[in-house]
Amino acid sequence: MLPDRFFENIFDIEPRRPREKMECDIYEEDGKYVVEATIAGYDKEDIKVEAEDGSIIITAEAKEDSVDEDKKYLRRERHFKSKCQRAFYLGDIDEENIKASFNNGVLKISVPKKEIQSNKKLIDIE
Repeated sequence: MLPDRFFENIFDIEPRRPREKMECDIYEEDGKYVVEATIAGYDKEDIKVEAEDGSIIITAEAKEDSVDEDKKYLRRERHFKSKCQRAFYLGDIDEENIKASFNNGVLKISVPKKEIQSNKKLIDIE
């Protein structure tokens, strides 16, 4: 049996990297979590960020490119509809004050941590 790579185009210089991959970094900064995701090739309108039960869910879905019948394509790789999604559990977060920005293919989400109320009670000893 031949490996899958046997049938790849011999003119490809780099191995194929699926567009459906979203690379992310998460770090803490000034009492908040910061999520940075590389989502190149998508427009801001194609990206949705949701917060649910302490999790952040990022979804990017591109619309299908239209075919230009006047062009004689030698190779066409950018016409498929694609979707990628990542979810991260961050714990106690302030879902009402999350902010997001998208610039040069990088989505940056600032997620404030929720102040944890201590339910500690001092018990008197008799």
